[in-house]
Amino acid sequence: MINQQDAAPFTGRHMFAIMVAFFGIIIAVNVIMAVIARTSWTGLVVENSYVASQQFNDRLAATKAQAALGWQASLGMSDGQVRYALVDKQGAPVRMEAVSVSFRRPIDDREDHVVQLQAAEAGVFAAKHALADGAWIVEVEADAGLSHLYRETHRILIVGGVAQ
Repeated sequence: MINQQDAAPFTGRHMFAIMVAFFGIIIAVNVIMAVIARTSWTGLVVENSYVASQQFNDRLAATKAQAALGWQASLGMSDGQVRYALVDKQGAPVRMEAVSVSFRRPIDDREDHVVQLQAAEAGVFAAKHALADGAWIVEVEADAGLSHLYRETHRILIVGGVAQ
């Protein structure tokens, strides 16, 4: 048992030290998180928001026209290869001149890259390319003889080199 006379009394200095330590830790953690947030992502979504807003209606119209085509696309990733196929309403392969695939991480741009696919067979483009495991945003642009590029975006998860 502790003798009451041997224990040091709790003073205002003790309370002040506790408060400084408490708020010091909170401020230090906030500063660290702010530095990490600032250095890990630029925050840039578009170069010029006014120009992007002016292009919105054009992009919306192009998206509606593309959906009206009824084309079906398939994007596959396995065995270190990316494959993209496009078929029309009747299931016939769509003739494409070129296909590029942009791979972006959802929260970081350090691993972003673009891969040009090559014609593998009728309506199918492919390239050897392995992706690191994790979440990716995949944007495909195909020159399929339209007045604009055929575009689509997928959000995928790679596990063990295979898209889930």
